[in-house]
Amino acid sequence: MYEERPALLDGAVLWTRTAAGPGTGGSRPVLPDGCMDLIWAGGHLLVAGPDTRAHVPAESAERYAGVRFAPGDAPAFFGVPAHELRDRRVPLADLWGAAGTRRLGERITDAPDPAAALDEAVRRRAADLPAPDPLLRAVADRLAAGRAVAETADAVGLGARQLHRRSLDAFGYGPKTLARILRLQRALALVLSGVPYAEAAVRAGCADQAHLARETRALAGMTLGAYTASAAASANSETPEPSGSRTTA
Repeated sequence: MYEERPALLDGAVLWTRTAAGPGTGGSRPVLPDGCMDLIWAGGHLLVAGPDTRAHVPAESAERYAGVRFAPGDAPAFFGVPAHELRDRRVPLADLWGAAGTRRLGERITDAPDPAAALDEAVRRRAADLPAPDPLLRAVADRLAAGRAVAETADAVGLGARQLHRRSLDAFGYGPKTLARILRLQRALALVLSGVPYAEAAVRAGCADQAHLARETRALAGMTLGAYTASAAASANSETPEPSGSRTTA
């Protein structure tokens, strides 16, 4: 079972997940979403970097909890540029050191509600860090709304090279890749709400249905039909999980 709610940290999402049991077909692929997560996996702390392709989780624990940061917010929290974690799942200890990470993991694991403890730990650490860069939040918001990359660069007052460099550090990839990923997320959300493929493609910013089909294969690793079938099967099962749910390496 997968559930999510707003996290204590502004713009973040707290999610929990119980691993699928035998015979349930396993986990759905996690699609790129422009985000990074801090994950508690049955006592271990992991970082899910920004994805450029679908990731199929490998079950390593029965229970998971995670905080999914808003696009661009996580690098300051973890202390590493996002592009260094692109398409990777790494132990938090690799970034923060073994001793401190072990103590944090034990504190979360021993709490009556590990998800709430993880949520509070993230809030406390973030409170001691500078606030997220409003310029980069504006970049993410504009691209999520379907604005063009060039228009976005002009709106935030950055040249193309500056925007690309800062996007690599903040999001893990350049603004064109981020725009593609967010466009696919918009299109698939429309598809799941019942909008026909062709209409969803145009409304999301694709040239046509064929364009959306190519992007779905490239970024999600499956056809549109396979994605909708997988989503329907998940919705009808006892362990629903949306494309943003991240777990292990």
